[in-house]
Amino acid sequence: MFNKRHIERHQLTGVLTVYNRHTDQPIGQLGNASEDGIMLISSLPVLVGPDFELQLRLPLPNGGFQFINLTASCLWCREDQTPGHYDSGFMLLQAPREYEEFVHSLREYFSFHPANASA
Repeated sequence: MFNKRHIERHQLTGVLTVYNRHTDQPIGQLGNASEDGIMLISSLPVLVGPDFELQLRLPLPNGGFQFINLTASCLWCREDQTPGHYDSGFMLLQAPREYEEFVHSLREYFSFHPANASA
């Protein structure tokens, strides 16, 4: 049995809520993100087909939020494995440079970087 973990486990301390940018109403939580799209986890199914005006509110280290506005089209929606939850896939139609930086920082944080790569 293993007594020591070789790869650091990353614990998420919270979830990132995705908002309707025009109504300020939460739509769901960010499931995953890439340069081309996002997956949303919500308590209600999302309508497939129309474009959505979304907003991410990234917490800043000194308080407050960085707002990232996205325009995305919902390509699919299906029931999650968790009862009462739905997963929806969005293709990004318009995203600012800050979103690309956000995705890059997530990739860096969750990537495996061996401590001793030459050994």
